Amino acid sequence: MEYIKAFIVGGIICVIGQLLMDSTKLTPAHVLVTFVTSGAILTALGIYEPIVKFGGTGATIPLPGFGYSLAKGAIDSVKKAGLLGAFTGGIESTAGGVAAAIVFGYLMAVIFNPKSKK
Repeated sequence: MEYIKAFIVGGIICVIGQLLMDSTKLTPAHVLVTFVTSGAILTALGIYEPIVKFGGTGATIPLPGFGYSLAKGAIDSVKKAGLLGAFTGGIESTAGGVAAAIVFGYLMAVIFNPKSKK
């Protein structure tokens, strides 16, 4: 049942992104920023946490999940370290994912020799 919930939540997030690109003049970069920002805002308002509890990885892996991780890390770190935690918490909570994206992106570029678009 967890897989179905994750598929539904992740699918809804993807449908929203596709509708934004199809029905507006937003580029994928605009949608990316909108999703990450909305994930952080919804986390701060306490709305995204129930979505994560229901959808699991379907809510944490897409782009709003990155905003969720940033905001959740900052909120938790502020509780522990005070104001300085607002600046360091989000970075600490997402550092592993960002580092993995850089390393694997580099490896794929070396292995598959990408070509620039003309």
